[in-house]
Amino acid sequence: MFDIYSTPSFNADRLVRGDTYDYVTRTSANQGILGKTGFVNEDNLNESGVWSLGLLQMDFFYREKMWYAGQFVRKIIPKVDIPIKAVPFFTTIFNLQKPILLSVLVRDVDETFRNLKVKLPVSKKKEIDYHFMETLTEELKKERVTELAEYLKRKGFDGCNLTDEEQKAMDDYGNLKWETYNLEKLFGKSTRGKRLKSADRIPGALPFVTAGEAEEGVSGFIGNEVHIFRKNTTIIDMFGSAKYRNYNYGGDDHVAVVHTEKLSANAAVFVTAAIHKSSHNGQFDYGKNFYAKDADELCISLPVKAGKPDYQVMEKIIAAIHKLVIKKVVLYANEKVEGNKSEAAETNTDKI
Repeated sequence: MFDIYSTPSFNADRLVRGDTYDYVTRTSANQGILGKTGFVNEDNLNESGVWSLGLLQMDFFYREKMWYAGQFVRKIIPKVDIPIKAVPFFTTIFNLQKPILLSVLVRDVDETFRNLKVKLPVSKKKEIDYHFMETLTEELKKERVTELAEYLKRKGFDGCNLTDEEQKAMDDYGNLKWETYNLEKLFGKSTRGKRLKSADRIPGALPFVTAGEAEEGVSGFIGNEVHIFRKNTTIIDMFGSAKYRNYNYGGDDHVAVVHTEKLSANAAVFVTAAIHKSSHNGQFDYGKNFYAKDADELCISLPVKAGKPDYQVMEKIIAAIHKLVIKKVVLYANEKVEGNKSEAAETNTDKI
C-alpha cells in the first residue's frame, strides 16, 4: 500500500523566507516543521499528500502541501488512493510502528518499513473499509472537542482577557533591552541525571525523564529510590532540547537540570524558551551529546532592567502568551462544538 523514499535534502541557510512551503526536519516538535516561517524556493520540493518520517524519533506526519526536507527525513508515498478523512487513521497506524523502526539501524529503516504488516478494518466484501476509518476519525474528533470545551469551562478559561500590565508588556516587547548571560552564573551548576536501565525500573508514580520529544521526554513512571529533582526547573536533553517541568521528577544521564527553582513559574518558562533557542540549533546529536558541563557554558539572551535580568517583565509576557493561546483554543473549541451541533441538527432533520 505504501513505499518509502529518500528526500532531496535542502540546507536551511539556502532557503528564502516566505509563507508558502514548510521546511521539515527529523524533529518531533511542531509536526516536524522547523520554525513557524515558511519559504518560497521552488527547487527540491517534495510532493503533497504524503507522510514525512523523521529518522530521529521515527515520527510520521502527513503533508497537506509541498515541503522541503532536511537531512535524515524520508517520505511515505501511498500506492493507492487514501480518502483524506482516513489520513489520521493511517497516521496513527504508522506511528504505532515506531518501536519496530527504532529497534533497527537507520540504514535498515527503508527495508524494515517495506516489510511491515498491519491489520486494517475490512468490509463484509473483504475490502479495506475506508468508510469505517472516516466515520471513526470524525466521531473521535467530535468527542475530543467536546471534552476540550468542557475542560476549558471547568477550569475557568471561558474568558482570557489580558490585564493592563500584561497588555503593556506585550506592546513594549519590541522596545525591550537585552543582554547575554551565562547559565551557571545565573542559576549555579547544572545537575546531570543518573542512568537507570529500563529493566531495573519499578512501576510507580514518579515521572522519569530522558531524552526525546515524545511525551515531553517522560519515558515512564517509576517507584525506584532515585534523586528527585524539584518542580519549576528546566531540563536540557542530550540533543539540546530544553523543557520546563512543573512537577517533581527523576532524570537519567541523558538530561541536564538547570536550577530555576527560585524563579516564578512564568519567568522560568521564559528562561526555558531562551535556553532552547541557544541550545537546540542542530549542534548536538547522537555524535555530540549535550551534557551538564555544556549547560554551565551556555549563554542565553534575556530582557534587562537596571543592568539585571527583568524577571517581572518575563513573567508578564508569558502570562499574556498563555492567555492568548488559550483564547484561541477556546474560540476553536466553541466553533467546533457549534458546528457539531448544527451538523447533528441537520442530520435529525433529514431523518424526519
